[in-house]
Amino acid sequence: MSSLAMKCLLFTLAMAVIALFPIAAEGAGLKVGFYSKSCPSAENLVQQAVASAVKNNSGIAAGLIRLHFHDCFVKGCDGSVLIDSTANNTAEKDAIPNKPSLRGFEVIDAAKKAIEAKCPKTVSCADILAFAARDSIALAGNATYKVPAGRRDGRISTDQNALSNLPSPLSMASELVGNFTLKNLTAEDMVVLSGAHTIGVSHCSSFTNRLYGFSNTSQVDPTMSSAYAFLLKNICPANSSRFFPNTTNNMDIITPTVLDNKYYVGLTNNLGLFTSDQALLTNSTLKASVDAFVKSEKTWKSKFVKSMVKMGDIEVLTGTQGEIRLSCRVINKGSVGLELNNVPNFGEFAEIATS
Repeated sequence: MSSLAMKCLLFTLAMAVIALFPIAAEGAGLKVGFYSKSCPSAENLVQQAVASAVKNNSGIAAGLIRLHFHDCFVKGCDGSVLIDSTANNTAEKDAIPNKPSLRGFEVIDAAKKAIEAKCPKTVSCADILAFAARDSIALAGNATYKVPAGRRDGRISTDQNALSNLPSPLSMASELVGNFTLKNLTAEDMVVLSGAHTIGVSHCSSFTNRLYGFSNTSQVDPTMSSAYAFLLKNICPANSSRFFPNTTNNMDIITPTVLDNKYYVGLTNNLGLFTSDQALLTNSTLKASVDAFVKSEKTWKSKFVKSMVKMGDIEVLTGTQGEIRLSCRVINKGSVGLELNNVPNFGEFAEIATS
């Protein structure tokens, strides 16, 4: 067989593979209105589930925003944070940074159940979580945005992945910037997204390092307001993590249930809760962003929704990668997970692998 004939044969075979396993580009990437034909009610059903949950417990809004963040920072926005642990595997949700603080799983379950009843095997759990975060932001802060969709669900969820990828509340500025850079997010994105700390609560263990034995010269972090430290000590005694592990405190004491710029106002008045909050004031570039958001809530909200969209694009699975989970808590039974990683050129075969 001639070289030209061989190339033609390989090209024909490659095109046959593409026909069997269509991928995105047509298929690559996310797009707004992804379910407009396949499940037009999807976003409304998620919105209804979120609204119902927030009506019963306003704190769920903060939980769902954080759930989306913790999903995206670990193996990308693939819904892996929703997967339950098994006898042989400890999942992300049960990693130390996530348990017992993550919440909102039941809201995603309710939305998924409603969607499956209307559009079986169509809408990914990863997209449902992205929609739910957007709807939570709308309810808590009267800010909304369009969510590009088309994410597929991952099949891997381990506590070790969570431990090695999630930024710590004990992080310094350089560590935070480094963590976000690894996810293709800028230093400004980091400051912007930190503003989500304007709603929600934290367990004592995430900030008592600033209250007890801070340094050889000071028991309390001197950059924290002494009055605020006094208040926090009354809520979280030195032994609270051991004897009262479920005790929580509002992350923003000014407007704890409203998504606004008061987180930044608090920071500049020494009312930041975490080491990672205070860290935003230790770098001139980061502090400039903080100061800008103190002056203009509108500026922060505009940047916040853009950074949320950007975060929602981290390492997403699309096309034939991953799967559409039938239950957000469990990977599909017996799924093979074929995906086309490389579009073939003449003389090249596409690589098919499991994700």
